[in-house]
Parts: sequence; C-alpha cells; structure tokens
Amino acid sequence: MTSVFIDGAVGTTGLEIRERLAGRSEIELILLDDSARKNAAKRHEALNAADFVILCLPDDAAREAVEMIENADTRVIDASSAHRVADGWTYGLAELEPGQFAAIAEAPRVSNPGCYPTGFLALVRPLIRAGLVPHDYPLSVNAVSGYSGGGKSMIAEFEGTSPPAFRAYGLGLAHKHVPEMQKHARIVHAPTFQPAVVNTYRGMVVEVPLPLHAFTRRPSLEAIENALRDAYRDSPLVRVLEDDAAVVTIEEDANTDRLSLRVFGNAETGQARLVATLDNLGKGAAGAAVQNLNIMAGFDPLAGLVL
Repeated sequence: MTSVFIDGAVGTTGLEIRERLAGRSEIELILLDDSARKNAAKRHEALNAADFVILCLPDDAAREAVEMIENADTRVIDASSAHRVADGWTYGLAELEPGQFAAIAEAPRVSNPGCYPTGFLALVRPLIRAGLVPHDYPLSVNAVSGYSGGGKSMIAEFEGTSPPAFRAYGLGLAHKHVPEMQKHARIVHAPTFQPAVVNTYRGMVVEVPLPLHAFTRRPSLEAIENALRDAYRDSPLVRVLEDDAAVVTIEEDANTDRLSLRVFGNAETGQARLVATLDNLGKGAAGAAVQNLNIMAGFDPLAGLVL
C-alpha cells in the first residue's frame, strides 16, 4: 500500500483528487477530521508519515507545509503555484518535453502545472522546440475558465443572486502564471496573458494567435499541426484534433482529464489560431496531480483518470 496525505483535502482541488483516488486498492489515504486538520501537530505527523503528500493549499501555506516535512522519504506534489519556477522542483507536465515523464518518476518534489499554462505550453512548447516559432517572438495568450478555478470565494460569487456572465481580470499584466509560462516555454519575452472567467462551473479554452507570415521560416498550418501531432503521438491524455469544428465550446473537455489541441487558420493571410481545451479541475489541476502521483509511484499513469 502506498500512503497519500492530501493537505487541503476539503478544497475544490483536494476533493477532486480524493474522488479520483477513491476505491484504489493500492492507495491508502491518510485522512484528518475537521479538528485535526487545524492541529499543527496532527498535520506534522501526517505530512511525515505519508509516502506522498499532495498540497492543495494557498502558496504561503504550501511553502510552510514543505518546511514541516523532516524526512527524505516523503515525496511531494504541490498543486499550488508556490514552486512552479523554483529551483529543486520538477515541473509536473509529463508531456512537456522528451524525458519529462522520466524526470517526474524520479523526482522527490513535483510542482503541478497551472491550468492556463498547461494549455499554453502544450500549444507553444513543441513549436518553439522545432524552431517553427521564434523563441524571441512576443507571444500572446487569451484564455477563459470556469469559475471553479477561483476557489470558494469565486464559486460563491458566481453562484450568488447576480453572477457576472464574463469577467476579464489580470489587467495589470502581472498574473502569477506568467513566469511559469515564460520559463517552461523557454521564450525570451513574457507572453501577454489575457485571462477571463465565465459563468460556467468548469472547463477552459486557451488560445494563442500566430502571424505565421511574420516568421522567418513562415511555417504552414500543416507544419504547425504536424509538429503538435509528432509531439503528442505517444501521449494518451493529449489529443490533436482536426480543424473541422465550426465552434469550440468551453465545456468540450469538462469532466475529463484530457487536453485537446487544434490548429485553425487562414493559409492565404498566413495567420493561425491555436486552441486548447481542458477541464480546469481535471488536466488543469486534480487530474494532473493524480497523473503525477501515478508516475512517481510507478502505477498505471492513467489510473483513476477519465479520458
């Protein structure tokens, strides 16, 4: 039996992780009742007793929890944004690079990717790596998410008496996901990130527009799509779909742990519109954490996940 302690198990992501781990005979969950969750000694004991700890906490609390772990055997998956660009932590997007899966499998500390960066990096990183998109090009990313990604306060707002239909935010262009996007895409400039929340519980659309005519190599739409297909040929949770959809909806991959990518564009104008859809609570959070747990523990990487 592999023991797992979810610190923050009553939050949105923690509850989703517990749901994915429920009934798995190879995993023993270490559970604390309401009073014990707020008891520092009990948390310390659980953090140090588990084979794996999954942190579903605010950033500062996640850092504090890591400091409470006093042994070298407990391995950590942090679902917060506290360690996504930190030294000594392995980035937990298994599909990001050749060899990333193996790095996660051996890592003592893994930082779960953010939901928006998951879509952005899946679209952009293979193209940067292949030289089809210049690494110094000023990229932009437009994205909308279901309101569950904002935690209890945002859920209460959108499920209240007068919820907004659409809310743009991050208007100061200093969103905490930007350093993560820049570092792991391996690009020179921080992308212009334009996030928004819409009045649906879960789901996400991430878009990256590309002026292919402005690039030195002037790649075709076919070359862009082929690069993505090559990158994810052996990745069961990532699918590259045809560009034959008339519309793309935010709910397309809701209630799954997969990620869908498409390349739309106009060959005559040399413009492309890269689109990723995912569940902000699935591949964007809880699903990714369970995938990383599976990889680190040597389980079936897809155990407990919904394709």
